[in-house]
Parts: sequence; structure tokens; C-alpha cells
Amino acid sequence: MSGNIQLYRFMEQRLPPPERRRLVLLTGARQTGKTTLARAKYPRLRYVNLDAPENREAVRVVSSALWAREIGPAVLDEAQKEPVVFDKVKFAYDDQSLHFSVLLGSSQILLLKKIRETLAGRVMVCELWPLMMSEIFNNSEKNPSGAPLFDRLLAGDGCAAVLHDEPAVLLGVDDALRRGAQNHLLAWGGMPSLLRLSSDDRRQWLKDYEVTYLERDLTDLARLNDLMPFRKFQRLAALRSGMLLNYAELARDAGLSVDTARRYLEYLRLSYQTFLLPPYHTNLTSTVVKTPKVYWLDVGLLRQLTGIHEVVTGEIFESMVVGECVKWIKTMGRDAELYFYRTRSGLEVDLLVETPSGVIGVEIKSRESSAAKDVTALKEIASTLGKRWKGGLVVHAGTELRPIADPQIWAVPSYRLFT
Repeated sequence: MSGNIQLYRFMEQRLPPPERRRLVLLTGARQTGKTTLARAKYPRLRYVNLDAPENREAVRVVSSALWAREIGPAVLDEAQKEPVVFDKVKFAYDDQSLHFSVLLGSSQILLLKKIRETLAGRVMVCELWPLMMSEIFNNSEKNPSGAPLFDRLLAGDGCAAVLHDEPAVLLGVDDALRRGAQNHLLAWGGMPSLLRLSSDDRRQWLKDYEVTYLERDLTDLARLNDLMPFRKFQRLAALRSGMLLNYAELARDAGLSVDTARRYLEYLRLSYQTFLLPPYHTNLTSTVVKTPKVYWLDVGLLRQLTGIHEVVTGEIFESMVVGECVKWIKTMGRDAELYFYRTRSGLEVDLLVETPSGVIGVEIKSRESSAAKDVTALKEIASTLGKRWKGGLVVHAGTELRPIADPQIWAVPSYRLFT
């Protein structure tokens, strides 16, 4: 990919224009492109980076009464570095001298604490995740296309209604670009800076990110004196991506107390490194497992932490698919919830996507074709859900999209689903 690509981010569709009366909080993991997006979306707003000590000192001495005049509508980066900013923005917004501002930051626990205390009811919270497959595809030297197939399934009447007109296979450049987007995501993850780097530089960037995360985001979150126990815990958590979360086992392997393990995993969640997939809240068949599953959201960072650099394991493929679902739903604010379903008797479905109109079941297979056994659990869940069933997907690493079973169960290539 060329070095001068202008990244298109779907989040841009949700960010309000500066003419509207609104406060916006744009948060997310470090290096996901928050500053780039905000400055591109709001080029006429003043940009103030509060990571710089002199800028923190400058805004500290501006009185609340004069904030609108001295600072005005602005993009305030690393806002958590100077918490008094929240109070001054609130004051100016409430007295209607300030109608618009954008607050940026990657330390969710500090940002959201100040939002709850100061700006509750006044601010629109937007989370920017690492690049989605659809965004990598849209930046493959082509103009942005529409929303991915996954979005149409969320809004559709059922899998058959959405998929029946889709071609069984794609050919030529279109197919190559979509597959290329997935290959990049599976190899390197979705951090925007990696698109412009060579393979060797990408490896070094990911190593540096691991250190930067520990030294900056984690320090903001936890104020830990010794980072080594957390570093070990982080690697062990990454090795469990896609597995049931067992705090006692994780704590034992890391040499920590269970309470400390819970706290460390919460740090990973709050800094947008991990996602906890809850079990489905309804008992459909027999006694269900009530423990969540843990997923690492960026495959590049997952590979860096686990040392699995070459092969695409089943866990890495599953983490990619779940991560793409999470990122799209949260980026676009879709009315959908993600769960997994597992019973103590062995019935398991990797994902249940619940929407207001029904439920889509998803089985994730890293091989290149589907098998008859892949639909067994989907059929059983479908019969239990009845009219709530919108269809099932066997998401695989191959190239063919086709119906494989009733009711409305389709085999769908992962790169077709997310581009």
C-alpha cells in the first residue's frame, strides 16, 4: 500500500458537525488514530495537545468564565492529563458561551470517571478501535464502498433475505483486495501506522507498542511500582484468547491473588486491549456455562504477546472474527449484543448476535470449508428460538458463500462478511 493513503474511518459518519451544540468524547486505545481523525474532521477547530506540560499550564490559568473566549471550540487531546479542563468546558457549555468541543484520550478509566462526575448528560461518547477489515479494504487504493455484509445482516429480515443474491465466489481485483485486507489483519492487526511500514518495521512497532502501553496507559490506570507481574499476566491472558475466563487458574499461573488477577484484567479491558464476551442470558436447552470468554481485540498485539507470528491458529482466527463483530457494532452504534452459548452438556455456539428483530447464530471455523457437523448446534438453537431465529452463519477461511442447511444456515467466507 502506498505511503500517502488517506485512511477512511467509518467513525467519521457518527461524529457531529462543529455547528451543532454538542460535546464529543473520542476515546480508544493508544495509536488507533483518534488525533488524526479529529483533526481531519474538524480542521478549523483549535488543536490543544495537553500531553505538553506548557499547554497544561496554559489552560490551567484560563478562568472558567473566559474559557469560551480564550480557548473556544477546540480539539483537546490527552484531556485526562489536565482534569480541570472537564470542569471548565462544562461551565462554558452550561452558560452557553461554548457550543462545541472535542475531548480526546486513551485512558478510559480516567476519562469516563470525569465524564460521570462532570459531563454526564452533556457529552457524546465515541470509541475508536483499531482498523476494521472494511477500513483496510476501503483504503486499498480504491474509493470507500458501503457498509460490510455483516452490517446488512444486523439490519436485515434474515440471513436468506440478505445473502440469496450474493455471488457464490468473487473474482479478480475485487476478490484480491478483500482477501488482502483480511491477510493484513490476520498477520499484523489493525493499528493504522502499520499500513505504511515494512514487515521488519511492523515487528519493531508492535514491540515498541507493548512497552509504550505498559509505561503510559497502564501507568495512568494503575500506578504500579513493578510492571513485571503485570507483563507476565498480560502474556498469559493473551494465550487464553477465545477461552473461558478462569480467574483462579490465571491467577495461579501468574503467581497472583485472584483479586489482583481480576483487577489486572479490568485494566486490560479499560485500556481497550481485551473484550469479555458474556454467556447468553437465556437458558435455551440445559444448564448453561455462566463464565465469560476473554478475547484479545487486536491480532497484531495478540501475536506480539504470544509469540505466534507465522501460522493462523484457530484461536487467532476466532479472535479476529469476534473482534471484527465487536468493532463494527461499537463503532457504528448498532443496536446489537454479542454472546456465546455453551451448556454443561457440551452444546456450544461461538457467537449469538442478538438484535431487536431476532438472533443470528455464528460458528467460527478456521478451515477453508464447512462440514456437516458445523451446523448441529445452530440447528438445535434455531429450533429453540423459533421465530426469534434470523439465521445461522458458519464463518470460514475459504472462498465460497452458499446455503448449507435449514433454517437459513449459510457458509460465509470471513473476508466476505467484513468487507
